[in-house]
Amino acid sequence: MITWPSTLPLPTVQGYNVEPGETIIRTEMDAGLARHRRRFTDVPTKIAVRWIMRRDQYAIFEGWYRWHAREGASFFTINLLGGLGLLDQEARFTRQFSSRLLAGGTLWEVQSELEIRERPVLEEGALNLVLTEDINGLIQTGNQFHILVHHTLSQHLN
Repeated sequence: MITWPSTLPLPTVQGYNVEPGETIIRTEMDAGLARHRRRFTDVPTKIAVRWIMRRDQYAIFEGWYRWHAREGASFFTINLLGGLGLLDQEARFTRQFSSRLLAGGTLWEVQSELEIRERPVLEEGALNLVLTEDINGLIQTGNQFHILVHHTLSQHLN
């Protein structure tokens, strides 16, 4: 699998936009409410991205885009932000990138759009748990359990 170069920055928050694909089809009725039905269970999600790169990073990006990402046609792994935080995701470019030199001439702004195969979301069981329980209490309990196992018990075993 091709990976996003570690020497390149991650997308900026400014201009970052997540747009899930349409999964339902709507049929208008002559009378009454329209009907909705699920058309797909998995659709790509589009993400508008923007990077700020130094000149050397921009040179690496252009070469990586041409040779490794195959002008944007190949999927690659990149860390992207979503509801579950910053996670590795499989993405590819949906269109050619655009770039412009910023004031001062030392930084490049690169913009494009990525599509990801599957948007990471809570599993149904986890969702049901957080909907019925105190999420902050669960996190605190998990943190306390981590401290117990990895710090307190490991000290007693050594």
